[in-house]
Amino acid sequence: MPPRWPRKPTREDPAYRRLEDRINFAVHVAAFIAVNSGLWFFHTLNPAWVPWVQWFTLAWVPLLIGNGVYIFAIADYSPAPLSPVESTDQGEA
Repeated sequence: MPPRWPRKPTREDPAYRRLEDRINFAVHVAAFIAVNSGLWFFHTLNPAWVPWVQWFTLAWVPLLIGNGVYIFAIADYSPAPLSPVESTDQGEA
């Protein structure tokens, strides 16, 4: 049985944002593995078919690492502060 979220999921919920970002990162890693393993498999069979496979992989690795660094080190999942309430006093004399 899949896990259930204990409340209505919204992007304003910091725990939900964190979970969503980590799931998106896992999908990114899975796509990287699937695409690159397929390309390298065909490159092994016939190197002339995809001679650019190493450049493709080397271009994707920094994106994957950057995404991971952002998700696990930089992203701020603290609750968003409430917007300031406008003052009703507009400098009345």
